[in-house]
Amino acid sequence: MKTLRPAEGFENRIYMIRGYRVMLDADLAAIYGTSTGRINEQVRRNGKRFPSDFMFQLSSIEFENLISQIAISSSGWGGRRRPPMAFTQEGVAMLSGVLHTPRAIEANIAIMRTFVKLRETLALHKELAFKLAELERRIVGHDVDIRSVFDALEELRPLVKEPPKEIGFRPEP
Repeated sequence: MKTLRPAEGFENRIYMIRGYRVMLDADLAAIYGTSTGRINEQVRRNGKRFPSDFMFQLSSIEFENLISQIAISSSGWGGRRRPPMAFTQEGVAMLSGVLHTPRAIEANIAIMRTFVKLRETLALHKELAFKLAELERRIVGHDVDIRSVFDALEELRPLVKEPPKEIGFRPEP
């Protein structure tokens, strides 16, 4: 069996919905090597393990937006008939606990690594944005001071005498 790694495109299967980073049941089924029906069956059988902050079903409006954004086929063309289930990072971890296959365990480890990598990347961007905002805050009060220094230097320019121009020919050494 091929080893799963975060670099296999899991990042492209993580969506931001309702303020959560989630993965959809169909994407998880493909990764786990099972059917979407099997995943939803295990969620129904283990409902107490999946509170609303671990998993939720998309609304019909969210589902319509998803169809148009990521090209899920519509129900009229043999596609999904119900909105998909969305699993947060915690829900994905819980899902691997109810799917007892070696592939599910291996896939879950790779997915968790992807979520961690995504969180680290977002934290780095937040840190850089904070540092940039701090630098801008520091400079805002000083831009007038810097301009006044340049103005003062400009006023001194006529007082500085330029060296006289040399007249004649100077031989090269």
